[in-house]
Amino acid sequence: MHGLLIKMKQLRTTTVICLLGATLTSCMVGPDYHPPAAPKTHSYTEAPIATKTIKTIGRGSASQSQHFIAGRDIPADWWKLFHSVEINNLIETGLNNSPNLQAAQAALVAAQENFNAQYGASLYPNVSLQLGAERQRQSTATFGGSTSSIFNLYNATANVSYTLDTFGAARRELESLKAQVDYQQYQIDAAYLTLTSNIVTTAITAASLTAQIQATQEIIQQLTDQLNTVSRQFEVGGASKANVLTQQTQLAQTRATLPPLQQSLAQANHALAVLIGQLPSESHLPRFNLDKLHLPTELPISIPSALIHQRPDIRAAEALVHVASGQVGVAVANLYPQITLTGAYGYTALTMPTLFTAQNNLWAYGGSLLQPIFNGGSLRAKKRAAIASYNQALAQYKQVVLQAFQNVADTLRALEHDAKTLDAQKHAEFSAHQALIITQKQYKDGGVSYLSLLTAEQLYQSAKISRIQAQAARYADTAALFQAMGGGWWNQGEKS
Repeated sequence: MHGLLIKMKQLRTTTVICLLGATLTSCMVGPDYHPPAAPKTHSYTEAPIATKTIKTIGRGSASQSQHFIAGRDIPADWWKLFHSVEINNLIETGLNNSPNLQAAQAALVAAQENFNAQYGASLYPNVSLQLGAERQRQSTATFGGSTSSIFNLYNATANVSYTLDTFGAARRELESLKAQVDYQQYQIDAAYLTLTSNIVTTAITAASLTAQIQATQEIIQQLTDQLNTVSRQFEVGGASKANVLTQQTQLAQTRATLPPLQQSLAQANHALAVLIGQLPSESHLPRFNLDKLHLPTELPISIPSALIHQRPDIRAAEALVHVASGQVGVAVANLYPQITLTGAYGYTALTMPTLFTAQNNLWAYGGSLLQPIFNGGSLRAKKRAAIASYNQALAQYKQVVLQAFQNVADTLRALEHDAKTLDAQKHAEFSAHQALIITQKQYKDGGVSYLSLLTAEQLYQSAKISRIQAQAARYADTAALFQAMGGGWWNQGEKS
């Protein structure tokens, strides 16, 4: 047995040396992959974006102006710029528990192991050891009459086979599988970015709904107080029954807006629970306060040519183009001859003690060439299909790039308009509140009609809710910009 192992090692070493020389001199047919060129543009929008947004009236972080800084890098933990301990804790929990992130990580491991399996099968000889023992009975006629027809047969053989990658089919397949590994890595980056962004924006939504609920409850209390006033006036003859009924209607309509807000808040909290990998019944989420969020004032804007390297969805789409390119090379290489070398060395004997003796030694080596001649056009059809799949992947990549640039342009314009909208809504709320105070006093003094009071109440209610929504939109669109720019996933190893 020891002699067999030595012979196996000698045969394997000789085969590897010979085949490496053949492989190194071989060529790779099919297209060599080149990344698609970046769009030739210097801006995201047709009209230039202002370097900063306006500063709105009032106090608080949401009133500050924001500055757009071209070329600044994006931190991986960009959500910490909102200075919310609650959001930071949720994201940490989500990164540890999210099934979507875990699924993406498992897919990467699978892709890497598929690559490893193909690498070993394609670039190294296939060496196997076969040991056998069997007992047979043959017809006596086979051995010439009186010879015993029952015997034992023992064998021990080492086999080596290797298909030369003369035209690069194996290496193109490995190229395609390696690109598939890259795709899965970018899918992890995309899942990371999507998870963190969704947690931030959903938390902002929850904060906005909480503020709207609180504002609505305050308005309900004001309307209730006003109803009490109108009812007392009616009792002494100072107001009509119609005024009382109208006030009751206004109060009931305002109360009717509360359950939908509470339902939306519950849905936002349920979504947050799922995002952090917990059941809604067990999440114990914190209460988010819109006024305590910090508005990031310095917003990084990547140059357009860098965006295609920062967005994980673009990188993933590019990896799929590379996958398709490798498959074109495989389809082309399959049109050419395949050369396979084989070798065997071992022993066969009728008795175990004489198995490893010189007279029972056997060996063989050889080679074969397979050249497709006629297969009904199958191989050429596969080549055309591979080329079409490449063109499909390339077109899909271009569409992803277009949508990414649209995403950035939309977000930049939204931030520019958000500041103006918030400023206008703050003015409207202030004016509506002042008008309501004056109208309430005048109504008590009999200076205005009840219709004027009702109109003032409705305007103030609408203005206050709209201001809260505008304030939340500014925070949400700021988070959307970090997401649109790629979220800084490339700096994950440098997170603070």
